[in-house]
Formats: sequence, C-alpha cells, structure tokens
Amino acid sequence: MTITQTLDHLVYVVPDLEAGVADFAEATGVQPVFGGAHEGRGTANYLVRLQPAGWAEEPRPLTYLEILGPDPEQDLEEGAVRPLGVDEVDAPRLQTWAIHPAGFDAVVARAQQEGVDFGEVQDLSRRTPEGELLEWRLTVRGALPFGGLQPFLIDWGDSPHPASKDMPVLTLESLTLTHSDATAVRPPLGILGADGTDVDQGTEVGMSAQLGTPNGTVTL
Repeated sequence: MTITQTLDHLVYVVPDLEAGVADFAEATGVQPVFGGAHEGRGTANYLVRLQPAGWAEEPRPLTYLEILGPDPEQDLEEGAVRPLGVDEVDAPRLQTWAIHPAGFDAVVARAQQEGVDFGEVQDLSRRTPEGELLEWRLTVRGALPFGGLQPFLIDWGDSPHPASKDMPVLTLESLTLTHSDATAVRPPLGILGADGTDVDQGTEVGMSAQLGTPNGTVTL
C-alpha cells in the first residue's frame, strides 16, 4: 500500500452538508471544522487533517479530508452547476482527490505534452471563518477523468495550506483506486506526479480510503 507523497487532499462529497458532517462526526468520533464557502460556486466545506500511514509526523503533513457539499447560504443562478459533481450525488461518496506536485507549471506543461486531459487551470479563492483570504490555482475539468480517479492538481502559492491550521486529525491508513481498466489509469497518475498509487482492477469505478479514528477503522 502506497500513499503518494504529493497527496494534498481527498474530496468527500455529500448531498446535504450539515447532515453529512454530522454523520461523519458520529462515525469517526471527531468533529470536522468549517473551512469556508466557495462564493459563486454554491459549495462550502468542512475539514479534517490527515496523517497518512508511513509518513513522518514532523514536519506536519499538509494533507486533509475535505467534506464538500451544497452551501445552504448560496443561491445558484438558474442553469449553474456546482463543481466536482456535487449536484450528482445522492449519498456521501469519496469523489476525487487533489495532489500538489513540485513545480505546478512544469507538471501542467508535461501533462499537455503527454496528452493527459486535465481540463484547464483556474484561479480560485475563499475566506476562512477568521476572514483570511486563501488563493490557489488548480486544474478543472467538467467531467471527472476516470470517474474521479485521476487527481486534479493544486498550487496554494503564498496562501497558508488549510492543513497548517489546528484541526482534528485522523490517520489515513490506505487509499485505493478501482477501475475496470486499471492499466489505463496508471500512466496519467505517473505523469501528474502520483505514481505508485494503488490501482486495482475491478468492475466498479471508485475510490476507498480507510481512516483510523477514535471509533476504529472507518472506510469511505
């Protein structure tokens, strides 16, 4: 089992944000912290820091779990679509993941040369509950590549990483990807900087993460 050192965060999408966070807290025994709202995109998130198995605890790994769902405080314009398939889920789902490779621009250029379809690079931002502005760049594609198994790239620039803040922490014991054509998934992962990630052959397409929690092992 290998958890790539470029892992930035996992995206756990829920159809109802408050209910999803409450269910997660009950299952794991930890209360996620409010991250903030993505203004104009119709979503908000809660966060839990992750300590991947096999990683050193110091310096603190900048890795976290994002619980993402519709923001009840935002009204989207007619026809607008929330990102990362939030509108499509009817049950909590580990939807996709992000990596932060060294040299964001160089990896984007290589991916373009190698024909990896990552979409486009966008600039985004949100404010923390304390009013601090976080700004980042990431790759965005409408339909998630390989059903979300291909990670998107993220670069936090000069903004403090969300996982640098004090918040509850869980152990990420394993991360496994499953696809009906596993051999097709692995090359893009290597090009983007997530080589070595476990990709299993299977009939279902999806991700699973095992979390070490105060309530025992919980699988997303």
